[in-house]
Amino acid sequence: MSPGPRPIRLIAGFITVGGWTLGSRVLGFVRDILIAAFMGVGPVSEAFFVAFALPNLFRRFFAEGAFNTAFVPMFSKKLEGEEDPKRFARDAFSLLATVLIALTLIAQVAMPWFVLGMASGFAGDVRFDLAVDFGRIAFGYIIFISLAALLSGLLNSTGRFAAAAAAPILLNVILIGLLLATDQGWLSGVTVDVEGAGQDAELIGLNYGTVLVWGILFAGVAQMALVWVAAARAGYRLLPHWPRLTPDMKKLAVIMLPAMLAGGVVQINLLVGRQVASFSAEGAISWLSFADRLYQLPLGVVAIAIGIVLLPDLSRRLRAGDAEGGRHALSRAGEICLALTVPAAVALVVVPVPLVSVLFERGAFEADDTAATALALAAYGLGLPAFVLQKVLQPLYFAREDTRTPFRYALVAMVVNAVAAVGLAMVIGFVGAALGTTLAAWAMVWLLLRGKNGMGDVARFDDRFRARMPRIVVASLLMGVALWIAALVLGPLLGTPGWRYIGLAILVIGGVVIYFAIGQWLGAFRLAEFRTALRRS
Repeated sequence: MSPGPRPIRLIAGFITVGGWTLGSRVLGFVRDILIAAFMGVGPVSEAFFVAFALPNLFRRFFAEGAFNTAFVPMFSKKLEGEEDPKRFARDAFSLLATVLIALTLIAQVAMPWFVLGMASGFAGDVRFDLAVDFGRIAFGYIIFISLAALLSGLLNSTGRFAAAAAAPILLNVILIGLLLATDQGWLSGVTVDVEGAGQDAELIGLNYGTVLVWGILFAGVAQMALVWVAAARAGYRLLPHWPRLTPDMKKLAVIMLPAMLAGGVVQINLLVGRQVASFSAEGAISWLSFADRLYQLPLGVVAIAIGIVLLPDLSRRLRAGDAEGGRHALSRAGEICLALTVPAAVALVVVPVPLVSVLFERGAFEADDTAATALALAAYGLGLPAFVLQKVLQPLYFAREDTRTPFRYALVAMVVNAVAAVGLAMVIGFVGAALGTTLAAWAMVWLLLRGKNGMGDVARFDDRFRARMPRIVVASLLMGVALWIAALVLGPLLGTPGWRYIGLAILVIGGVVIYFAIGQWLGAFRLAEFRTALRRS
């Protein structure tokens, strides 16, 4: 079987998902810029970020991580077999909905313990009460967004990527609209009753925080509705029924359990970072959250898109015995990931201050906040290629319905993260949490690379990948030198209100042009390949 056309469609699917994800991340920037301006990095914003992290933590634990890791290969197999994929999807939808409703009810009672598990440093101050109240409201988001994740996995398995990729945009559009409406005084009566709120001047953003957590819940409903309609139009009109523990559901649970434990390990890594930050200087959780938003832009656009598109494709190829096509698809996915994320990582490390200052420094977000956030951003940037490579390598295991091996590797990464984050925090404070996450990511990549050696030709990167990888690194480093010089030259412009946006645009666009010019010259990639994929998308 020729490997040519399918990888082009793979890259086209990646561009479709990546394009929508880019739109969502840009709107996410706008959302966080408004949060930084209106709420700053005080108690309200820290409580909001912890409350928002709670449903997202469990969503990745249950749906996008464990459930879809098991669901997508099984569903893809049924699509090409004689069994009924609709019945399987309906049973999975009902089972997941039942588990999520039960979890949400438990969370309403256990929310104080959940908050302590996320940020023990909040105990005894107003941030704790705020986070508990916000968390109870926002936690219902997990029901809708997790079901939306399952429906998205269904759509992706059938080659329909657009609706699932567009759904996250709704969250940011809704939250931006609510922030602006609150700023205009249209929602000034929405608040929560927190003891001492009326006397604490630092809680001036309380109204914004309350509106946002209710907006999260509403956005979850909108996101699920969008992908449910898309799935119904594709012939999968799923309505929940009383859950049945069929043989398929038992098999799904058996495959899912190690993935769930692995997802739990990943979330423990995030918890360690938040715990370290909660005991650091006030504002540390917000600094890490804003830095996370910036490095999540390339991570989301590239890694998430590749993970979504590559897993169904590799599952199909493994069942068909197409080792050559699988190797070609894996190599092209790794190639495009590194071509886009290595230069992004270099930029985050070389010029973090201009990025943070121009995007966030206004209103309640001050120069000290810029400096702290930039340090965290540089630390995250060092791990960006590792985060992306994980998304390329893990489908090799998941496509074989092997979730146990990544779980064992995740345990090792968890230990690396905990030791590094806590140990480094004693020396460099909250930045240690970001560096711990980065070191754990590289440890995970090393283990995944070592573990794939026994999988045969389909798991080996081809000669073109190995030839292009060092050229991508060289082109990125040369771009980094150019960015550093340009930042020095543009320093006065970047520090001038009104003109700083033009200065950042020159910096970013100039870096992109320099990188692609050098990369084309060195043979790190061919621009014609991107143009072909764009036409296919």
